[in-house]
Amino acid sequence: MTDIAELKQYMLLHARVQGISRARYKQIVGDVDSDQAWVRRWSAEASGHEAAGRLLEACRCFNLARFPFVDGPPRQQALDDCVRVFDQWRRASTDIERLDIDCLGGRVRCWTVGLGTGQQRPLALITGGTVSIKEQWAPLLPEISKLGLAAIAAEMPGVGENTIRYDPGSWRMIPAILDAVAGRADTSTCYALCPSFSGHLAIRCAAQDPRIRGVVTASAPVSRFFLDAGWRERVPRIAIDTLVHLTGEPADDMTGWALDGELLSAVRVPVHYLVSLRDEIVPPGEADVLREHVRQLHLMANDDVHGSPRHTLESRLWVMLSLQRLRGGGSVQAGLLRGLLGLLRGWSALTAAGR
Repeated sequence: MTDIAELKQYMLLHARVQGISRARYKQIVGDVDSDQAWVRRWSAEASGHEAAGRLLEACRCFNLARFPFVDGPPRQQALDDCVRVFDQWRRASTDIERLDIDCLGGRVRCWTVGLGTGQQRPLALITGGTVSIKEQWAPLLPEISKLGLAAIAAEMPGVGENTIRYDPGSWRMIPAILDAVAGRADTSTCYALCPSFSGHLAIRCAAQDPRIRGVVTASAPVSRFFLDAGWRERVPRIAIDTLVHLTGEPADDMTGWALDGELLSAVRVPVHYLVSLRDEIVPPGEADVLREHVRQLHLMANDDVHGSPRHTLESRLWVMLSLQRLRGGGSVQAGLLRGLLGLLRGWSALTAAGR
């Protein structure tokens, strides 16, 4: 059974990323005291938005209803409703398209923009972590398309509609996605925007597949998380339960996932990595491992917990700036992003000093 207090704390990040204020989040979950109440409360909130025609807001709330993963009919219904209302939203107001890919014994369902538009654009691949589905990230696709890129939003193995089992070989899903859209995008140039555990997959892929031209990630485990069973014993239970759900195995021995120095040294492309200095899931030493072995490492640090929920806007700007830098970086837009990021970080430092 899910620890409800831990669920409330852990899911705040994902609510903030989706634009739900801290105050509204606390108002909705304040007296929730069970798994069933969690699903009911967020589903009711979603249904209210849907009835009012606010489809994207409904999608976000159905998404939170099925957190952290589908463990029975109520959360499965929430996931189905989340995909359904997102589909309605994208058909009505965007050029986002559906793409299903069969690979590694399962099916990867994606949302895409800019494929086969008469010109083969470089590709941005977006995947979430162990608990975030593609519908959480897909609303960003039209903005990325404005940068002259084709883009795909997918899910980690075992997450959402992705039926692949999560195991040490799951990184091969990324080359399979690139193979599937070859001829519809310039897959020789792919930028991987992959936070958390999907960042681990992207870095592993970049060591072997030259089509990955850069990785932008945050709070990604690299090796110490997988090698240190003692650390995992201190990780919030909800994160470990999710890993067990995705892998179908206990999280006692995860050494097969660890990236060693030889693999990391084979990563010749830029890696932009956001560190949360008080991360309760990913060990702080992962950044040191990357510093030692990855040649083109660009670090940014926030004084925050996993995913930096108190720095949501800064993190979004940093992701877009990192993407611009991977593409050449000298544009006026990149300069504006750097300026805004500097202002936000300065403001954060001032407010932190005043607390």
